[in-house]
Amino acid sequence: MSAFSEAALEKKLSELSNSQQSVQTLSLWLIHHRKHSKIIVGVWFKELKKAQGSRKLTFLYLANDVIQNSKKKGPEFTQDFAPVIVDAFKHVNRDGEEGCKKQLGRVLSIWQERAVYENNLLDQLSHVLYGEKKTKKRSYEEIHPDDEGFASQSSPSDPPQTAELIRALQELENAASSDSVLRQRISSLPAEVQDTSLLHRITDKESGERLSRLVEEACMLLADYSGRLAAEIDDRRQLMRTLTVFLQSQKDGLAQNEQKLEEYKRKLGRVTQVRKELRSRIGNLPGRLYNSSN
Repeated sequence: MSAFSEAALEKKLSELSNSQQSVQTLSLWLIHHRKHSKIIVGVWFKELKKAQGSRKLTFLYLANDVIQNSKKKGPEFTQDFAPVIVDAFKHVNRDGEEGCKKQLGRVLSIWQERAVYENNLLDQLSHVLYGEKKTKKRSYEEIHPDDEGFASQSSPSDPPQTAELIRALQELENAASSDSVLRQRISSLPAEVQDTSLLHRITDKESGERLSRLVEEACMLLADYSGRLAAEIDDRRQLMRTLTVFLQSQKDGLAQNEQKLEEYKRKLGRVTQVRKELRSRIGNLPGRLYNSSN
């Protein structure tokens, strides 16, 4: 893991791309150097304001990844991002690419669901995007698929769109549990980094330092994967609830359409009867009488 410096951070931010791998790689580096969190956040905010409109949203994705995956190691990033995150949202919402508001809303929704920040700060972010205080969603722990209040909490007039479900399912294809390369790296970790009973094999400082580096890399690898798995679990729980709402909306739509079908069948029957009787009546009427002068 390369040493930290402001110049190194600026270079890495300039090379940051919108790919998941690029964001996660830099996020892991930042979390490793979390003792410099204040400097990191300051440089991040400065470079965000200098970035082209097409790259600004990626800076928010990076902040999101760092904030969520660093929580188990300490509160540094969550605390240090707090003073600038509202201004960062304002800046990206104003100067970012067209359509970025929806993606910012998705990040905010995740932070609301996972209670990443206090309600006051989340309300400020909501105000930046929507101009008014939105009703705070219940946290995951407060909602259960069999919760009797769950259906009533979800507006039947505003079910999730099919495109949203497809996107959520596609995102799960790149989730932690699907990362076979990373799982292989974890399964290939040497026994020495997992078993304290083997520490007696260290006989000199050089071998100890070598094992220390391996242990540090293993800790980072496992912490990163654990954080991604935890996030995936939350995403799958949210998707399950979204599917519950979607399924209910489909059931409601089906019932309504079945009622309409019966109604239109009755109407068709009446119109068909009118047509039948009209044809019969027309067939019994005399032909048109023409004036002989014509």
